[in-house]
Amino acid sequence: MVELRELGKTGIRITPIGLGCWQFSGGRGLAGRFWPNLDDGVEDEIVRISLEHGVNWFDTAEMYGGGASERSLNRALKAAGATQDDIVVATKWNPILRPAGSIRRTISNRQEALGDYRIDLHQVHNPASLSTIRAQMNAMADLVEAGKIRSVGVSNFRARAMRKAHAILQNRGISLASNQVHYHLLNRRIEKNGVLDTAKELGITIIAYSPIGQGLLSGKFHDDPDLISRIDGFRPKLRQFRRKAIEKTRPLIDLLKYVAGTHDATPAQVALNWLVHFHGDLVVAIPGATKPYQAKDNARSMNFRLSDSELAHIDEIARSVSS
Repeated sequence: MVELRELGKTGIRITPIGLGCWQFSGGRGLAGRFWPNLDDGVEDEIVRISLEHGVNWFDTAEMYGGGASERSLNRALKAAGATQDDIVVATKWNPILRPAGSIRRTISNRQEALGDYRIDLHQVHNPASLSTIRAQMNAMADLVEAGKIRSVGVSNFRARAMRKAHAILQNRGISLASNQVHYHLLNRRIEKNGVLDTAKELGITIIAYSPIGQGLLSGKFHDDPDLISRIDGFRPKLRQFRRKAIEKTRPLIDLLKYVAGTHDATPAQVALNWLVHFHGDLVVAIPGATKPYQAKDNARSMNFRLSDSELAHIDEIARSVSS
């Protein structure tokens, strides 16, 4: 039986691993160009396998193909026979060049795209809005009070902005549920900039996106450093995939492989397991999947538990190679 955790202080219960659905964008828009255009059948299989292996929540966004990801998730959940009570759905409002009033005006579009599935968590996708945090949070609170969403989250917010959003919602009798940020073993910024400490203090869940570093922590690029040159998209341009960076992080990958061998797991599963246990119940993760076997592997990271000594050793080596 997969453990469930509370999302912030909302009473909503989620598994430590969810499914990120950015890759369901259908190749539409700027966000959609980061991933291949998946067939409907592949998307349906990814969602079905995730459900079968215990995942109970799914993260999508308006920005992912202008609602294409939401519609794909809706279709895939229906195909899998999932009911509203079986799952938790998180989506996000696109704030870029828009005022807070857009949150209220576009909620019907989010609901239409998601069909029969309610919006359990509605998030401000990033801080780049034409409006203030106060206006955004009050608009979100209006939606909670109207019964159109169950909880409010943010994404890519710094510590001070998190604290302000939380305080504004508290004045409406609501707690900020989550902050969705880039976090994994080799990206530890939130541990230094106050985001993690603020989340811990206020009871806000950290949702880690890109939790295996766009595949870096799987070890496949260390096994074949030339692999990155054969991949389309943005990853070949990222610094962490350069040969020098690959060699620097090899000691961590070697350790992940060793630990994986003791748990009948993969390096990526160990990296995910570390992420959702090192800080207690504070951090959950939303790895994506473009192939059904990846969804299965992601979900199976919940089938074991690293020991305290393993968590600490992995942390030590990760810090040494990312400094």
